[in-house]
Formats: sequence, C-alpha cells, structure tokens
Amino acid sequence: MAALKYAGLEDTDSEEELPPGWEERTTKDGWVYYANHLEEKTQWEHPKSGKRKRVAGDLPYGWEQETDENGQVYFVDHINKRTTYLDPRLAFTVEDNPVKPTTRQKYDGNSTAMEILQGRDLSGKVAIITGANSGIGFETAKSLALHGACVILACRSPARGEAAVQRILEEWHKAKVEAMTLDLASLQSVQHFAEAFKSKNLPLHMLICNAAVFGAPWSLTEDGLESTFQVNHLGHFYLVQLLEDVLRQSSPARVVVVSSESHRFTEIKDSSGKLDFSLLSPSKKEYWAMLAYNRSKLCNILFSNELNRRLSPHGVTSNSVHPGNMMYSSIHRSWWLYTLLFTLARPFTKSMVSACLKIFCASSFFRIGAEEL
Repeated sequence: MAALKYAGLEDTDSEEELPPGWEERTTKDGWVYYANHLEEKTQWEHPKSGKRKRVAGDLPYGWEQETDENGQVYFVDHINKRTTYLDPRLAFTVEDNPVKPTTRQKYDGNSTAMEILQGRDLSGKVAIITGANSGIGFETAKSLALHGACVILACRSPARGEAAVQRILEEWHKAKVEAMTLDLASLQSVQHFAEAFKSKNLPLHMLICNAAVFGAPWSLTEDGLESTFQVNHLGHFYLVQLLEDVLRQSSPARVVVVSSESHRFTEIKDSSGKLDFSLLSPSKKEYWAMLAYNRSKLCNILFSNELNRRLSPHGVTSNSVHPGNMMYSSIHRSWWLYTLLFTLARPFTKSMVSACLKIFCASSFFRIGAEEL
C-alpha cells in the first residue's frame, strides 16, 4: 500500500478514478489513452486498472471533433457554444483488451490499410508520396491523411493531383492534403519540387517513393537518359538526396522505396562482375521494357539498403518493399497486352488497400504505443 501511495496510486472510491496528475484523452479513432502530466508521458492502459478502453457511439448532436495547431484533439459544442478537450463520450466507454502485436504477427491478402492504422493518431506527421494520384500511392495517401497526417501528393499531372486531393477531402473535409507537381522524368522538376517543399518549412517524417512506369516503349528523358531508369530509380535517388537534410532534422524519419520481386530476374553487372552502366540506360536497340523495369527495381533495393546503412545512425531508416504480384493499378497502361494480363490476374491478386499495408509495415510510425501520438 505504501508503494502505491508513493506512486500516486493510493486507494480511491473507484478503480476507474484517475490518480492526481493524470488525464483521460481520446484519439481521432476513439481510443482512450492516459496522460501523466507529472512525468510527461502517455500510455494506453488505465494507470490503476490496467484496462484499455475506447469510446462507443457517435458524438452527441451538435458536437464536432477538431484538431488544434499542436495536433491535440478537442471538441466543439455548437449548441452551447463552448469547447473542451474532454470527449463527451468518455462516460460511455467500453473495455477493450486486444492481444498486443508482436514482431511475429502476420497479415494476409485480406488485411487492409485501415486495419493496420486502426487506433493510430498521425497528427503532426508529414509525408510525401510520389505517384499519389492513383493506385497504391493514392490509397496510401488517403489512409495516412484520414489518420491525421499532413500528406503531400507528388504528382506529374497537376490536374490529376488536384482531383486526388478532392477525393480525399470528400471522405474527410479536414484532411491535410496538398498536391505538388513532380515529374521524375525531369531532374529540373525534381529540384524545383524539393525547393518548393523546403520553402514550406515543414518537417518530413515519411518519404514514400512509389511512382513508377512499367512496360513503356523506349524513350529518352530531357536529361538524355532512358525513361524507365530515370522515372523508377534515378529521379527518386535525386529527390532523396535533395531532401536528406530535412529528413535528418525530422528524425526519427523513414524512406520507403516501393520495389518489386521482379528485381530477382535481372543483372546489372558485366561478365567481369563490374557494374555495367550501359544496362541501366540502354540504347533503343538493346532495350526491352520488362528488363528495364526489373533493373530499375533492383536499383531501388540496392539504393534503399545503402541509404539505410548511411542514414540510420542519424535517425533516418530506409526500407524497400514488394507490394504484391501483378497489383491491378494503372501501371500497366503503356501496352494493351499488359492490361489484358493484369485484368486476367486481377481476381487472384491483392486489393489496392491491402497492398498498402506492406508500405505501412515498412514505416516505424505505426507501432502501437501512446508515445507515437
């Protein structure tokens, strides 16, 4: 009993009564957590009972949930014209005792992005996602934004980028989303994008290199390089280099590079075992679309591994991820035959939202823990 008293947990009239200095709060998703103002820490479990809880039901009529400039959730009572940080539903909580996830936890093809993010509050986190106007990029951007993150949709087409922003805002009008122009086929465009982002003076916690082309006919970019190589790899390589200082300043931060299992079916070395640069940006005569894609994905993985080796001591980690075989997205649009193959394979492949979970699992910001709030 003396130990309980010393810890501020002496007996009260109810095990649900909070000790002095503690406060009950809720996340956007309705999960209850507890703030210890004396020790300046938070936790999911009630400090006395050890129970986890979540609020039940919708907000009362006339109430609305808002987020302040510090990312803290508060509530507006429009009828009585008052605001409070206390969730009016806290009187109607239900007990929740989930099994704590471990590093051995498995997800399958039916898991969704929203399941991975359930209960997470990403307020204050900033993410850049390339190729975010469609496919995996869009689903990733939407899921992050709906959980409070500020998301930059880096898109080649300004019109498609703005359309994607509006689709997210239709689901939650307070989502913090913005489209910015980024054409990975132009190193000048990459530089302009990085400069424009830095001018916003925002941190950067997640840089998700997702954009890619597949099955494209041979062509050269304005920089004189083969398009698949530059869009899939070199453009992202340059983008990360330009934003490296922001990532370091925002640590802990994470770079996620979307690669592919197809990296296994190619080689970028010559017969003597040295890197063959002519294979990376081949001439039209030596070009085959599938091999060009495979090589670019191999470059993604090699880059991510080396980036992690160099930056992880500075709080910036990097992971490459395979989202799934023959994901049905717009990546196959370059040739009708690829579209046919992807269409035939669609019933046997993952949905777009389930593919996003691999990207989320590659990021360290989705751990269950109130310290991430």
